[in-house]
Amino acid sequence: MTSQPVLGLRANWRQFWLLILINAFVGAMVGLERTVLPLIAEREFGLASKSAVLSFIVTFGLTKALANLAAGHLSERIGRKHVLVAGWLAALPVPLLVMWAPTWSWIVFANVLLGINQGLAWSTTIVMKIDLVGPRQRGLAMGLNEFAGYLAVAASAFATGTIATRYGLRPEPFYLGIAFAAAGLALSLLFVRDTSGHAAVESRLRTSRMADEASGISRGLFARVSWRDPALSSASQAGLVNNLNDGLAWGLFPLYFAAAGLPVRQIGILAAVYPATWGLAQLWTGALSDRWGRKGLITSGMVVQGLALLAMTMARGFLAWALAGIALGIGTAMVYPTLLAAIGDVAHPAWRASAVGIYRLWRDLGYAVGAVLAGLLADALGMSMAIGVIGGLTIAVGILVAVRMPETLRNDG
Repeated sequence: MTSQPVLGLRANWRQFWLLILINAFVGAMVGLERTVLPLIAEREFGLASKSAVLSFIVTFGLTKALANLAAGHLSERIGRKHVLVAGWLAALPVPLLVMWAPTWSWIVFANVLLGINQGLAWSTTIVMKIDLVGPRQRGLAMGLNEFAGYLAVAASAFATGTIATRYGLRPEPFYLGIAFAAAGLALSLLFVRDTSGHAAVESRLRTSRMADEASGISRGLFARVSWRDPALSSASQAGLVNNLNDGLAWGLFPLYFAAAGLPVRQIGILAAVYPATWGLAQLWTGALSDRWGRKGLITSGMVVQGLALLAMTMARGFLAWALAGIALGIGTAMVYPTLLAAIGDVAHPAWRASAVGIYRLWRDLGYAVGAVLAGLLADALGMSMAIGVIGGLTIAVGILVAVRMPETLRNDG
């Protein structure tokens, strides 16, 4: 007779830290592109329009958003591990396609596969960690997860910028991606155990009222997460704008800094500063949300992000831009794990994976919306104005969260 799974980080520390490592490889895959790919678009493929350059982010964002939605449903039907492994299989061709792409369409297709990898693998590691730790340490778990992922984004962005400075934009920086994909797949296939049983344990611990609610909610879940429930929909809206900012930073910042005359090495450092700060600060912000609550951190984090983007347009020079990037990373860290923890607070374990998938659908559509909006604004008004307009939008969404979103942190254990 098999023993019942036990909830808690301490009881599941081996699997938890294995999933942390795997999510670092997931983040490293997307970090491959953050310094060099916008530069490749301009310098090797001759794309002059900012909208055309940012087309790979639109493709990535749309694909990742849909993969997030699929990951939630599939996790509840075929198990978490199978979805995680499928995500890594999609990653294997990505670095090879970027390394040897003869046309820009190859790059766009590579980002379809990268979006599938990120949507399936990152979503599943989130759900599995929430399953393992139970309700008491949800914010801490999300902080650690996003810390690992985005610190790896930063390290990978810095590494590819350094390699590109010495060897060129292609193919050498993308050799790292082959190792990242192989390591992530091997660890997921050989050592990860499914966590569906842990979700079932927590489901039985919930009150009968919530169990009755869970049994009848699946048909209206998309509407509930997207617009009906003030907590879930506020999180989805804030998540979309948060990743709109990240899409802007990913696609436009390297071009903005290059237009100011910065060399590739310094562009690589600036591309890494923002996600590095974001990743490191989440070690504290996720855990703080378990003590202070979710709403205040989300509201203030959105406002800090918006102010940092406005500061980016007024700053001049490497140091000033680095400080603005640090501020942007701090604001993002206040929001990112806290939104995930808020979804976990509200969602019943029976439909949690689907709720996370719907939230991440909206959140990662922000990449596509951000790339389109930033590209159109930059082509029409200039890059500085594009960054400023999106900064103002971010502040407005922070105010909307303050007005509409209820506090989701419960103290019922």
